[in-house]
Amino acid sequence: MVGSGTLGNPEFLVRSTLEKEKVIQRLTEIFRWDVELIHIHEHFQTTDLKELFINHYGTPLVLEFDPFSSLIKSIIHQQLNLKFAFTLTERFVRTFGEEIDGVWFYPAPEKVARLSVDQLRELQFSGRKAEYVIGIAELAASGELDFEKLKSMTDAEITQELIKIRGVGPWTVENFLMFALGRPNLFPMGDIGIQNALKKYFDLEQKPTPAEMERYKEPWNPYLGYASLYLWRSIE
Repeated sequence: MVGSGTLGNPEFLVRSTLEKEKVIQRLTEIFRWDVELIHIHEHFQTTDLKELFINHYGTPLVLEFDPFSSLIKSIIHQQLNLKFAFTLTERFVRTFGEEIDGVWFYPAPEKVARLSVDQLRELQFSGRKAEYVIGIAELAASGELDFEKLKSMTDAEITQELIKIRGVGPWTVENFLMFALGRPNLFPMGDIGIQNALKKYFDLEQKPTPAEMERYKEPWNPYLGYASLYLWRSIE
């Protein structure tokens, strides 16, 4: 896929050997072409995030290419600083994934399920994180973790389902809901990046408390996911 045009009038050239309508439908889901960003922008012009949304105008909530890779990425990123999280993710994908036309894709659940903890330890995974990744892959490969089924469930139902899985906590679920399923009203308050972005944007002496974050986020409904996205962008 090649993008061109302007921010207000973008154009995309899509090449695929698959059925055209299905390809367009999936790309629309991933890149959120069906979301009118102007409405979200106008909403935030009435809030204290006004300048942030002006500075990063037109940023869509782009999804991961598939739910499995989104969940695995969140597991890999748990409790790591951003730089090493990306390094570890790149090692994982380039070692076990697949390259197509210069783009690297995550390995399929079936392949990850066959890996050993030692193979991931060689990439500098912790033993526990390696176990989490392989365990989730086993559930996905067996069909016990059904991503298609999850798509039709509510946020609360998905949380209840995923939280049972070893290694999956609230932060991981919230990231999955946002970047795998495109749910627009998630605000991971436990995310260090969001806490640091709020501290910087509002010129606070220290990171905000949960109570302060609850107050901040109230006017940002029903687009908390976009507030999260733009706050992350502000500290990239």
